[in-house]
Amino acid sequence: MSFVLLEHVSKGFRGVTAVDDVSFGVDRGQVVGFLGPNGAGKSTTMRMLTQYYEPDRGTIRFDGVPLPELGREAKRRIGYLPENNPLYTEMLVSEYLEFVARLRDLAGSERARSVDEAVAATTIESVFYRPIGELSKGYRQRVGLAAAILHQPDLLILDEPTEGLDPNQRVEIRRLITSLGRDRTVLLSTHILPEVQQTCSRVLIINRGRIVADGSVEDLVHRAAGAARVTVEASGQAIPERLRGLEGVREILQQTESEGRIRAVIAAAGDHDLRPQIFRLAVAEGWTLYELHQEAASLEDLFRQLTAGEAA
Repeated sequence: MSFVLLEHVSKGFRGVTAVDDVSFGVDRGQVVGFLGPNGAGKSTTMRMLTQYYEPDRGTIRFDGVPLPELGREAKRRIGYLPENNPLYTEMLVSEYLEFVARLRDLAGSERARSVDEAVAATTIESVFYRPIGELSKGYRQRVGLAAAILHQPDLLILDEPTEGLDPNQRVEIRRLITSLGRDRTVLLSTHILPEVQQTCSRVLIINRGRIVADGSVEDLVHRAAGAARVTVEASGQAIPERLRGLEGVREILQQTESEGRIRAVIAAAGDHDLRPQIFRLAVAEGWTLYELHQEAASLEDLFRQLTAGEAA
């Protein structure tokens, strides 16, 4: 049985269904990306896993036991970094981690060892005696992560851990998550899809409260093969019109014109490789071809396919 298992879980608020009959399992040692547009049900699902919310229907099992039966024992084995990362900004980092350690019932040498290990894992030694309110966003995220792993949880739940960070800070946090994932199960929610491809072994995509994709990053990218894009830059007559008429062209995603050249980004349908057709068409029409290349499908392409129309 999966280490964490959701069976037909649903949750609603004031008549609006946030999570709708969701079922999935997560095995030990997996780093799982949990993706979806805003309002899709990601945070609600994570909060049910942490027992912040109770499901309206369905069962969540932790190591084979329903969460309500485990009670506080489940909380002792779960670490959680919520999206807003609530910290006491007037405290020193050292004071805050000591406070969290006491809440986790850690005492004596065990408390000291746990704090030292969390500080080392998140590399916050240089700010250990500084007020949290003086720290950069990147260091605050590290402090939140240190608090989440302080009690060495079996399951680590991270909700948008790199939100608002600059590119360098994101790289640092991503490396940290990869390192943490070697010793525990991680469920990671993020809008930064390249992070998922670099960090996660598996991906879940939720849309309108339902799981719409579940698999390894490699398998899901292969599933997105139909979303391959071809970029064409050429000069000549009726280029967009003629391109739209080619077999296998789903749509022109982007079109610009500069100095007599047309640049178009084309979405291919199915497994079509449009480049040979476009080259032959350019020769037949007498176009001057400046660029013709195909981009490999990505997780972002699949995400857009599965959540189309949800951006609003």
